[in-house]
Amino acid sequence: MVVFLNRDRETDLQFIKDYKPTADDQQKFRILLHGLVGAGKSSLICSILSVLEGRVRVRAAVCNIGQDSFTKEVNRKYFSLIRTKGEMYPIVLNDMMGMETSNRRHRRVYVRNVEMALQGHIMDGYTFNCEKCLSKTDQFYNKTPTVNDQVHVLVSVIDADKINLLGNSTLEKFQDMRDDATDQGIPNVVILTKIDELCPETQKDLKNVCRSRLIKQKVNYFFKMLGIPENFIFPVKNYCTERSLDKDMNALLLNTLRRIIEIGEEHLTNKRM
Repeated sequence: MVVFLNRDRETDLQFIKDYKPTADDQQKFRILLHGLVGAGKSSLICSILSVLEGRVRVRAAVCNIGQDSFTKEVNRKYFSLIRTKGEMYPIVLNDMMGMETSNRRHRRVYVRNVEMALQGHIMDGYTFNCEKCLSKTDQFYNKTPTVNDQVHVLVSVIDADKINLLGNSTLEKFQDMRDDATDQGIPNVVILTKIDELCPETQKDLKNVCRSRLIKQKVNYFFKMLGIPENFIFPVKNYCTERSLDKDMNALLLNTLRRIIEIGEEHLTNKRM
């Protein structure tokens, strides 16, 4: 859990700014975000960029991916690099359209798309279709993915306030995607969003995230249901209605991004050994 100290926040920010993949200075560190519709994937990316840019960005729902790596949920594209103030970070955040829980076919297609994305077969700019998987004959299908195309960390974005509403079939799909990532040597972490809506004490003061019994219960739930280690589960609050940056929100977001990078780097190192 994050310790809310200015020096920790600044240290995490500097780590991210200085970060270069250890394997190759030209390599990109690719993070794949997936989750249910409305879980807050795009808001999470907007929030991360807000921290890195030093200003609150417009909400993800009104961003334009063709211009700056965003689309609306109904027309989600696979997109590319973190760029702030003209600076290109060696970090790729790939977003996917959200998974619908009520449609069996949609769930199957979604899992298959995640599998192809993990392997690096989906090119940037592809627009997801919830009714069918990417075809091998499609112009956005990458037949020969390189290490830069492959995913290094799979991030499951979950609405903390709706965890108990997840049905068995949905949990099974999350487990299927986790198993597939594990088979490929790709770590899977969970980001719990909207923690302020879950916990009134955290809503009053975000520092209470460290002591929240409700948040601890949700973390423990995912540990038991999916086998994801508790130190691979990160609670955050995205920027939504705020008009200025908040140091505690920044601390959570920066520490989460840093830990994701460290987890991915550790697994990449182990794969090379």
